[in-house]
Amino acid sequence: MGEHQMITLGSRKIDFAAGQEIDPRAIVRVSTDYHRPLPLRAREAFLVRGDDAPAGFASYLVLPNGRCPDNVAAQRRVHLPPEFEYLDDGDVVRLVPERGEIRTLYRRSSPHNSFLLTERCNNYCLMCSQPPRDVNDGWIVDEILATIPLIDPDTGEIGFTGGEPTLLGGRFFELVQACKSYLPRTALHILTNGRTFSDDAFARTLGSLQHHDLMLGIPIYADLPHVHDYIVQADGAFDETIRGILNLKRHGVRVEVRVVLHKQTVTRLPALAAFLARNLLFVDHVALMGLEMMGFTRANLDALWIDPDDYRSELTEAIGILDRARMRVSLYNAQLCLTDQRIWRFAKRSISDWKQEYMPECEGCIMKGDCGGFFASAKHRYSDRISPIAA
Repeated sequence: MGEHQMITLGSRKIDFAAGQEIDPRAIVRVSTDYHRPLPLRAREAFLVRGDDAPAGFASYLVLPNGRCPDNVAAQRRVHLPPEFEYLDDGDVVRLVPERGEIRTLYRRSSPHNSFLLTERCNNYCLMCSQPPRDVNDGWIVDEILATIPLIDPDTGEIGFTGGEPTLLGGRFFELVQACKSYLPRTALHILTNGRTFSDDAFARTLGSLQHHDLMLGIPIYADLPHVHDYIVQADGAFDETIRGILNLKRHGVRVEVRVVLHKQTVTRLPALAAFLARNLLFVDHVALMGLEMMGFTRANLDALWIDPDDYRSELTEAIGILDRARMRVSLYNAQLCLTDQRIWRFAKRSISDWKQEYMPECEGCIMKGDCGGFFASAKHRYSDRISPIAA
């Protein structure tokens, strides 16, 4: 499809030796350090690329060109396929021998590390890329709490997403506190629908944690309550979301308003921008975001899809309104060739590196290095007006 290849984050076809000595659900930091202190080796996995490996690690991740020396017990070896060549020092993985599974939870070299906290949600958005499920998935929190201490404290940012993270109640605050404690230099970005924060006590508790660099990304899809409520498929959601934002700002929590661009939102986009500039001028950022062809989006594609070229003028007008109001605004997941050049300075390369692609039509474009490109899922539908920008 494009010149970028998606990164494989997980596989259930991993060769674990019989009689594995690895914990049934081990979460381990990857190391390539031959001089790692012995007490740390016992809790880590050594990445074997060549024909040598130091003794004492809990497990050994053997890449196709690697060969463990005889002093490493077969029961500690995990043979990985070529698609995991990207693993490197400081990454964090989960190993589940009984299922032949490995999952990359954190990549030290990536600026796009996020954690799904729960699949449960109290919205049912038309374009949800992670369709909610009413399941008991509290084990996810335990896994993330085990992962956070292993993350490099110099990581720039991590994200929490869902589902709806605030449905975890007290455990939600436990995760935020863990990030504050173990990652004192790392920004935390949380995607939430904001409704739970309509309870002032809940918003106050989050504010009282005083995380050093926290931002909540909260969607508002229209200036009219009934339109927003239709898009999120929840009566009263608009009012709860607005009250949630007001409570969060009252308690010193930074808020980003997020707007997904599709057929149901773009017609009132300038009106929504005016609403934000008039009523929520104090929010910290506004993110206008292209549609991802995942989950419910594919099922509701006819109701959602609109060629970005067809809302070019509405998008330009909306960004102009927000910018003139001196609100911080960014455009995510957009293709520059379908966007008015006057707003290119607001466009960001925001798609996670493991799922970003470019189309064959992009070949030869001089702006490719600055363009947001496409989600890998865009193969289901994308504009037929993509064309390379020439000098």
